[in-house]
Formats: sequence, C-alpha cells, structure tokens
Amino acid sequence: MVNLKEDGIPASVMEKYTLSPSEPGVYLMKGSRGRVIYVGKARNLKKRLASYFVREIGHDLKTALLVRNITDFDIIVTATEHEALILEATLIKKHNPKYNIILKDGKNYPCFRIDTSHDYPSLQVVRKIKKDNAVYFGPYSSSYSVKKTVKQVNRIFKLRKCRDSQFKKRSRPCLQYQIKACLAPCCNDVPKETYSKIVSDVILFLKGRTAELINALKKEMMAESEAERFENAAQIRDTVFAIERIMEQQVAVTSDMMDRDVVACKGEQGRAVVTVLFVRSGYVVGTRHSTFDMHWKNTSEIMAAFLKQYYQTSAFIPPQILAAEPFEDREVLEEQLSLEKGKRVHILIPERGDKKRIVEMAIRNAESELSSTLSRENDTTETLEMLKKLLGMEQIPRRIECFDNSNLAGTDPVSSMVVFIDGEPDKSLYRKFIIKDVAEQDDYAYMTEVLTRRFSCKPGKLDESRKKSTAETRSELPDLLVVDGGKGQLSMAVAVLTDLKLMDRIKVVGLAKKNVLNGETHDKIFVPNRSNPLNTSLSLKALYLLQRLRDEAHDFAITFQRKRRSKRMTVSLLDGIPGIGKKRKSMLLKHFKGVSAMKDVSMEEFAKLPGMTQSAAKALYSALKTSKKYS
Repeated sequence: MVNLKEDGIPASVMEKYTLSPSEPGVYLMKGSRGRVIYVGKARNLKKRLASYFVREIGHDLKTALLVRNITDFDIIVTATEHEALILEATLIKKHNPKYNIILKDGKNYPCFRIDTSHDYPSLQVVRKIKKDNAVYFGPYSSSYSVKKTVKQVNRIFKLRKCRDSQFKKRSRPCLQYQIKACLAPCCNDVPKETYSKIVSDVILFLKGRTAELINALKKEMMAESEAERFENAAQIRDTVFAIERIMEQQVAVTSDMMDRDVVACKGEQGRAVVTVLFVRSGYVVGTRHSTFDMHWKNTSEIMAAFLKQYYQTSAFIPPQILAAEPFEDREVLEEQLSLEKGKRVHILIPERGDKKRIVEMAIRNAESELSSTLSRENDTTETLEMLKKLLGMEQIPRRIECFDNSNLAGTDPVSSMVVFIDGEPDKSLYRKFIIKDVAEQDDYAYMTEVLTRRFSCKPGKLDESRKKSTAETRSELPDLLVVDGGKGQLSMAVAVLTDLKLMDRIKVVGLAKKNVLNGETHDKIFVPNRSNPLNTSLSLKALYLLQRLRDEAHDFAITFQRKRRSKRMTVSLLDGIPGIGKKRKSMLLKHFKGVSAMKDVSMEEFAKLPGMTQSAAKALYSALKTSKKYS
C-alpha cells in the first residue's frame, strides 16, 4: 500500500504534487530562501515526483536528505523527453544545485584551433572553445603532449607560425621561411589552394587519421614523380617518413580504426574519478580525468551526469561512445548527441572483444587516477591537521587567505589576495586590490587599507565601486589569515581585525622569511601575543603549505603590479582627446615619431595630415598647449 509522507513535507508541496501533470519535463526542488537545491528531468513528472513525496519503501540516504530540505518545487513541462534533457543541463549550469553532480569548468584544458575562415590559418593553442566556425581538437589533459604535437606539426607541415597581428604587418619573410618550415604567405604569393591542402593534411593528422593521410600523400608523391617534379616528390616523401616515425610510437587498441570516446568511473572513500580515453582511428591519442565528490551517489549516476554535461562543451562528438556500465537516460542522450552531430551517435556498453578491452583500459586508468587523488588528499588532510595543531586551532583551517603587497619605488601600489580551500588554490576566489588611500610608500598602511576593505564589507552591502577587488563578504570569512611579513605586518592585521571585532573568528599569523646571516634554516611563523616565532621543526609540512600560499600571493601581486605599470606607461597624452582615436593616434605617432615632436606644430599643419579633420586638429593643438609637460 502506498502511503503519503506523514511528516517533513509542507502541505503546500503535497498539494502541488497532487496537481502535477503526467507529462515529460523538468522539476526544480527548492530549499530555504527559495534556493534551487536539485534539478531533475522525467519522462512522467507525476511518477517521478511520487518517488520523492509518496513511498512504499524507505529512500536511500541521499534522497532522504534531499527530501528533508525541500520547501517548494517548480516544474517546467516540455514537449519531449529529449527537450527535458537539454533543459535539465541548462538549469543545472544556471543554478549550480547542491545535490546535483556538477562538471567543474574551472580548469580549462588546452585545445588546438584552426580558423578555416582565414585564407592562411595557423595552428593555435587555446583554452576556450568558442562557437566561431573554427575547427577545434581536444581538449587535452597533458600540456606536454600538446607542446609535442605542435612541434611535430611545425616540423612536418609548412603552416605559418606567426600570430595574426604579425601576419598582417610583416614586410619580409622570417627565419621559418629561410629554413623551409613555412611558405611565407605573409609576403609571398602562395596560392590558396596549395595552402588549403596543407591545412587539410594537418586536420587529418590531428584527427589521428594518419594512415589515411599517408595513403593520400603517397598518391600525391607518385603523381609528382610521374610529372618529373622530383623536388616536390622528395618533400612529400620526407613528410611521409616523418609521419610514419610518429605512428611507430603509437599503439593501436582497436582494429576497426574508428573514432570513439571510452568512459569509465571508479569511486571510493567519498571521491569518484571519471576517465575519458580519446581513441582516434584506432589509436589512443589522449585522456582526461574529472574528479567528483561521490557522497551518496553511485558510479553510474555520476557517469550519467558527467556525459550529459561534458558533450555540451566538447569540441568533437565521436560516432561511438563506450561506457563501462549502464546508466539512466542512455537512449535519450544518444538522440541528443545525434542531433548535435548531425549523424548517428551510439553509446554502447561492450561485453567482449576489442571494445571490452579498451573499456578495461579506461577502468584501470580511472582506478590509477583515483588512487593518486586519494593519496594526495590524505597527504593534504595530514598537513592541515598538522597546521591546526601547530597553531592551536579547534578546527582544521579549510579556508586560508593570504595577502601580499607590491609596488615599484612607491608607484602603482597594489595588493593581492589568494585563497586555498582544503589545502589547494581556488583561483576563482583570488582578488586584486589597487591601493587608493595611501599617498606614500608604506607597506604597513597598504596592508591596513587592504585588510580593512576585505573584511569591512557586509553581506549584500558590497561597495559597487570596489566590487571587482573585494568580492568576498563577511559571511565568507577565512579560518586562517596569513600576512606576508613579520611582527610589524602581523600587528597591523591584528589591529584591523580587532577594530572590526573579528579577532575571535579568524586566526591570523605572519610569515617572515628566514635570515640566513643569523643561521636560520627555515621561514618563521609569528602569532599574536608571542615575541618569538613558533617552533616548526616537527611541522615542516605545515610550514611548506604556508610558504606555498605566500609565494602564490607574491607572484599574483607582482604580475598585477607589472600589468598596472605597463598600462600606465603606454598611456599617451593623445588618449582621451576628442576626435583622436586609435587610427589617428597611430598615424600621428608614426608621422612625428613621438608626442614631444608635436609641441611646436601648428593647428594648420595638423589639419593637413591624412585622415585629420579641422575639429580634431583643433582639439589636439589645444591639448598640447595646455599640457604642463609640453608647455
């Protein structure tokens, strides 16, 4: 007998459930304050919602926790289950629900890009895939393999190596042309058909279709030889030899020479790894690992969520995907991917033969990556426990923030904030600060200003003018605050936190560099109300973690300061003058070889220059005359 849930479900939710339609669609479960905590799809909304609000047997732990937190829900009816699948993925990305499996996009893997709309495209390495009609290959998890492939392409094929900006401005061929590694289309009259043939060969090579490419090149070589163009035939022969040497280093894993992705998932100790092997023309050309919090979900559920999200942003959908185990919505996902690709896509769960063996290879890779991940995480947990004990904290410091200042002789002062979550950097939380209220060089004053700005902003009341540099609110306080410096910087931080009444909520330390002249062998950790640094001889892992944090903050601050200084140095008096845009500015600087040479030029002379108008010449002349630098 089916019973209604007797407690924990608001009456308004149960009433909404009874009115739900028996049609395909998406449901959004909401928690406190109306926040979406779970997004799901269903072929029949009424039946799926019944699995939450009506039961014959108990829920699993994950579903029970979800149901306990539901205060409301919304439904969106769709025409088909396929539309519901697409809408589900869109809403998950929009709401980032707590109980859904989310494929993080924080790490952008390198990809190859060839802009086929360009008459003479180059091979570019990019980290973002755009819908710009260019051809993309990847993503690749190994930067080393990407660099190696670029080197191979540059050695074998005569694509141009220069950037588009250089290509437009170049007036004479570069060294690449001299060593016969480029046709120099920037300067030479290279037929588009000839260059397009090279681009086509590169695309075949990157797709892994080297056997097909070699056959085509051999036919071309024979044709050139029969036409007695022996030099061209020799060049093609060398290309064939180079590609064959690369093929000797690869191992074929399937005999049908087909393109496919192979997906496996392994989980243990609350963590799961999804591994994708990229098989192109029968050869494994790359691999990608994605790590998830497993919580109460099984591996098939994680794999289903991964595949739904992964191919939304993938540059290439293969005609065949091999999965290590069955998962929900496989047929619907097949239909969606087939529509996106424009050809039939099959998702198979092989049970024997070559396909089963390559799936087992993916499983072994997933197990290996999971083992490495758990080992790293256990080591990090041990380090955080050591840091907790060293600093006398009640809880391990899950969120650690570190601040550092940078300036050049007092000019362009800036500060950086880096954040480590569970011992690892979270670059999405990094912040940059421009020092606004300190006129002279003063590291203590810089630190005071930045910490005050960071910790004085209140939830929901963030100063709009400083939103970019102070995006964190008081509701996201760190467990541990690290300032770069000794007792002086530490005292400034303590004064700020005391003034803001946060000393009892945030542990703060100063990290000072070792003094080699005094025989010190390690950096020093200072804490409030203690004159001597802490003894870290038995806690070196904890010290090294803080050093890593400090070095990251230092590099981040230095990089930002250099960008600020570079930007300031490139600002010209010509910037901001009415009528003087990029083209006129470039023309003026090229004509006069600099702004200083313009100070004695009359307004009439300016007006005679190509592209200048009377009003622009007048504005330029007036700006030069009123400028103190040139008066």
